[in-house]
Order: sequence, then structure tokens, then C-alpha cells
Amino acid sequence: MNASYDVIIVGARIAGATLAWELSRLGLRTLLLDRAEFPSDTLSTHNVYANTLSKFREMGVLDELLATGTPLYDRAHINFEGAIIDGRFPAVDGIDGCLCVKRKYIDDILFRHARAQPGVTAMSGFRATALIRGLGGEVTGVTGVTKEGQVLSFSAPLVVGADGRRSSVRQWTGAVRRLVVPTDYASYVAYVDGYVQGEERFVEFYKQGDKLAIAFPTSDAQYVLGFMFPLSDTERIERLRTEPEQGLRALAEEGFSATDFPDRLRSASFAGRIRALLGYDNDWHAGMGRGWSLIGDAFSFKDPAVGQGIHDAVFGAGLLASTLSAYRPAEWLQAWEEMAARYEDGMQAKLRSRFEIGCQMTRNAPIPPELLGAYRLIGTDERATRTFLGMYNYTNEPSDIDREMGRLFAELQVPRA
Repeated sequence: MNASYDVIIVGARIAGATLAWELSRLGLRTLLLDRAEFPSDTLSTHNVYANTLSKFREMGVLDELLATGTPLYDRAHINFEGAIIDGRFPAVDGIDGCLCVKRKYIDDILFRHARAQPGVTAMSGFRATALIRGLGGEVTGVTGVTKEGQVLSFSAPLVVGADGRRSSVRQWTGAVRRLVVPTDYASYVAYVDGYVQGEERFVEFYKQGDKLAIAFPTSDAQYVLGFMFPLSDTERIERLRTEPEQGLRALAEEGFSATDFPDRLRSASFAGRIRALLGYDNDWHAGMGRGWSLIGDAFSFKDPAVGQGIHDAVFGAGLLASTLSAYRPAEWLQAWEEMAARYEDGMQAKLRSRFEIGCQMTRNAPIPPELLGAYRLIGTDERATRTFLGMYNYTNEPSDIDREMGRLFAELQVPRA
């Protein structure tokens, strides 16, 4: 194995594997590292919208993702305090649907695909332990240890942290945290068998009072369920430590009794371990410095209820590769300020609006009456509903929803003949 590369990527899940594929297309020698052995699971709601599926088709992995048997779906049922929005996501590039593939499948598929690309060397079971720095303080490589205990060092003019929400690379670089909004919620994720929706599969989202629930059809004929309730409810958290299944069933019965969600959950059986995320920050960091960069959750983490994590990881990988392509590797250190500005400006322009939506959702605050009224109005109109759902797969922007609301309000004021 070589000791020197153009780019070293620490973290080989969706963000890192996608970046390795992008860099291969640029002819760059890339080392892709991860402490896990694939296939490997990780905490995630793992939903992918059609815009990202279009990218996976371009990468050549969509057919393998579909071969996992995970069902495509194109419908959403959203219930905000009784204001119901039920409709179809718009198609993107001829792809009409969303896909909620378990991470043990999607991460493995992307890792193997990246490893097969020209110029990519991939190593799993390698734990990075430190960054190497040059005489001027710039990052010049990484040191780590294999699963057999062998200490290895590798050099490159750029080290990329794609190592998740608690990124070690980000910590070692001292990347500035530009924004932070702590969540008010505890989050739990569980898989269930036998959850019944009828003939059609779709995503469900409920907000009732200070509680949220979400259900996605996923791989292995299962559903992945997410539950959120205030972190201040320490009594419930303690019960979930000792009785996780019974605690989540009680949460569904108590928190969502105004919906049919608890009825259908009663017939389902929980499968596997229930996972918890007890507090997290919605954050946004500096994306690049002298010899380093960040992508995916290492760059920015947002409330999982908005389901944008995989999209942001894939988009960021493409943007970073495009940014690097404007210069030769030997020029990166001198040009890092210009590259950082281009990369961070591009991330902000594309992702910031959904990040801000996540920050709004992460606060335990009642939905204002005027916003509930807007949701009810959107739910009565198919075009407005489609526009609202199109915000999630970037077919539409929040400003498009504002225009639809203007149309609907104007129509309400037109006297009927």
C-alpha cells in the first residue's frame, strides 16, 4: 500500500464513499479509511429522496440499492396537530419515489463501489488517531491503527473529515463552529415487523403537542420508526432505559391518540435494538482550512426529522470535488482560502434553508395558529401539497410555498358566482 496520496478521506460511509467516487473521476489518488468493517449499521432514519436517487443512478449504484428489496414510495401523510397534508412527492429526473434503505446495506454498497474505482484505495478496520502537520501547521496526513494493532501513517495535501456528527478530524483541526442550536428533544429509532399501512406504502409524520413520530417503509419488509419527546421528560427517558419497547408503545398511546398511529403499532412487533439519541446540536462548521476539509455530518448536522442528512452528504461530496478540480493538488495549500470560500458559499446557498427548518423543528414550541392555518389550507389543495412536499427533494424552495399560499389566500377572497 502506498504511503502518499492526493486526498485522504477519514470516514467511508455515504459522504466519504461518494467523495471517493467523485475524486476518482478527477483522476486523483484517494485513500478511503473507516474504523468499521462493512457491512456495518449506524443510527439513522436513512431516507433518500428522488434527487439523491438520481445521483446514485449517475454513480451506478441505484440498481443495487433497489435489489435490496427496499420499496420505493412517493406518498407522504403529515399530521401537524390535526392539520393534514397528504400527497405525492414530485418526480426528479424521471425518478418517482423515495427509498429508505437500511444503512447496513447502503453504506456497504457505496463502500464497495468506491473501492472498485480507479485510483481509490479503501481500508476498513482502520482507526485514525491523529493528524500529521507540516512545519507551517498545515495538515499533511493522518496516523492510525489497524484492527491488528499495526500503526500506520499516510500523507496527502488534503485530509477530509467524513467521520460523522462527532468527527475526530473536526476536533483535531479545531474547525470553528459557526452556528449551534441545541435540540429540546430526545430521539429514539426502532424497527418493527407487521406494521400495516394497507396496499400502499408511504411515510407518516405526526406532531402532537410536544411529541413527534415518524414511520418510513424500509428494507427487509420492515418499517423504521422515529420518536421524539422533550429531553426534560427524564421520567420517560428512565423508563425507556429499562423497558424500551413498552416505553415506546406507551408514548404512542399517550402522545398520538388523536391519530390511528397507535392502532397500527399495536399489531406490529419490535425487531432488534431500540437506539437513542439523547440530545444533539444542530450545528454548522467551517468547511475547510489549511490541508483539511469537512463533509457530511462532520460539516453540519441537523434535526433528523427533516430527513436531509444523506442528501447533504452526497451534495457536499460533489461540491467539494468540484471545488478541488479547479486547482492541481500542489496548488491546494496556497489556494485554500479561495477554495474554502467557494465550498462554504456553495454549501450555504444550497443547504442553509433546510438547516434552518431543522433548527425550527428541533425546538419544543407550539405551532403558531397562523402556521397551523396555513398547513390546513395547503392540505386542501393538490398543487400546494405537491409544492410543499417538493421542498424536501429540492424540486421546490420555501419561496415557492410562499407563492402558493399567496395564490390560495387570493382564491379565498374571490367571490363565487
